[in-house]
Amino acid sequence: MRCPICRQPVAAGSPDQPFCSDRCRIQDLANWAAEKYVISDRVHSDDLDAPEPPPGPDDPL
Repeated sequence: MRCPICRQPVAAGSPDQPFCSDRCRIQDLANWAAEKYVISDRVHSDDLDAPEPPPGPDDPL
């Protein structure tokens, strides 16, 4: 296994796994905090072409 930050080998059973060190683990946390990583939904082609429905009477303004 390789560290996702620096690509160095990670020893099996390492306490910082999947990272090689505490430094790389903290760098990964900083990347999340800086919004460098994004989790998004899968986009379907139907969603791109469909117009949004107008707001209904029960929708908040």
